[in-house]
Amino acid sequence: MKVFSASDPLFQRKLSAFIREEGGDAQIRETVATILEEVRTRGDRAVIEYTHKFDGFRSRPSELRVDIGEIKAGERTLTREERHAIKEAIRCVTDFHRQSLPKSWVKRNPHGAKVGENWYPLGRVGIYIPAGSVPLVSTAVMTIPIARLAGVRSIAVFTPAGRDGRVSPQMLAGLSLCGATEVYRVGGAQAIAAMAFGTRSIAPVDKVMGPGNAFVAEAQRQVFGKVGIDLLPGPSEAMLIMDQSARVEWVAADLLAQAEHGSGRERLYLVHADAKLAEAVCRAVEEQIPRLRHAAAVRKVWATRAAVIQVESMDQAVEVANHIAPEHLELHLDKTERKKCIKGIRTAGAILVGHDTPTVIGDFTAGPSHTLPTARTGRFFSGLKITDFMRRSSIVEYDAGSLAKARQTVRVFSNLENLDAHGRSMEIRFE
Repeated sequence: MKVFSASDPLFQRKLSAFIREEGGDAQIRETVATILEEVRTRGDRAVIEYTHKFDGFRSRPSELRVDIGEIKAGERTLTREERHAIKEAIRCVTDFHRQSLPKSWVKRNPHGAKVGENWYPLGRVGIYIPAGSVPLVSTAVMTIPIARLAGVRSIAVFTPAGRDGRVSPQMLAGLSLCGATEVYRVGGAQAIAAMAFGTRSIAPVDKVMGPGNAFVAEAQRQVFGKVGIDLLPGPSEAMLIMDQSARVEWVAADLLAQAEHGSGRERLYLVHADAKLAEAVCRAVEEQIPRLRHAAAVRKVWATRAAVIQVESMDQAVEVANHIAPEHLELHLDKTERKKCIKGIRTAGAILVGHDTPTVIGDFTAGPSHTLPTARTGRFFSGLKITDFMRRSSIVEYDAGSLAKARQTVRVFSNLENLDAHGRSMEIRFE
């Protein structure tokens, strides 16, 4: 755990050094580039070879896709309580994103011409769902229903299988309840390559969505342009800002919840204006870690990738939050301070307000997608939303009368830019 003071003249430099990813990125880039090229040129054979190398099983091309019967069978492994919980989460996610469903529109512009926008679902998307130490069923819930609501007709899901070549029954059950029918037992950079370039067994997609490890994120970065990508989500991050109204044990528990994802690259930030309160949280963290199933992994994250930051005021806390642009931002503040912070914070992926709103509620069921920007990309990315599964075309329709009103403006711009052919294409209509 690192301790910082926002009033330290070297704070920004020290914080930037802490945020900066460790070395090895060049090696990741090189490895990923090799995998992408192999899959691009050798297709299924390369996908199968890398799947065997990294995931431990070998299959025939026809076995890459999970049989629909196997997907449906996963539902039978669920208890009534599990089925209800997944369906409830799907309802919350669908209801939230329905509010943002865009509508096509048309109106008259100042020339009297018709202008507007038409919105369309993407043709085919690929959704990556991690399944390392734990099956992230919640990621299926936070992606597939949004794609279906947007109207995407072709949704290809990619998720790693175990060493026996099987996708976990819990994952299959979640995929089935979300409406997935095209699922591939392929993970890692080779999955991203298959989505981008296609193989004999896998049709290419228009856009790649979903979170993954460092290799998956790097693969998404490298295929951008060949296909679209969403927001390069990486290892989980959580920032908690607290004041005297905070419950120490709750703050500690919320920090530890985001440390157990298993990558070892998670980031934790505790922002406070009271050193004694922060010390109490740190003691509570140490007391709670031994009770956790993934205690060793969590302890390592807490020891090496957690930062406790002291500020002089909530205004300074807002400045720190806007600089870090955390994936999840919890406000353990009294109601007055919450309002101030909400107004000032502009870069957080998700803002969880008040003592009774832990990040886990957003992870699993609140409604907004838990696929959120990390590694300071919240400065220019937002969390996954329904328009990420759509695209728009602008519509313009002039008639003779409205064109005449625009004639002089076009003439001026054509002369300014020395584009006489542009001007001619207007003037010919008035000869």
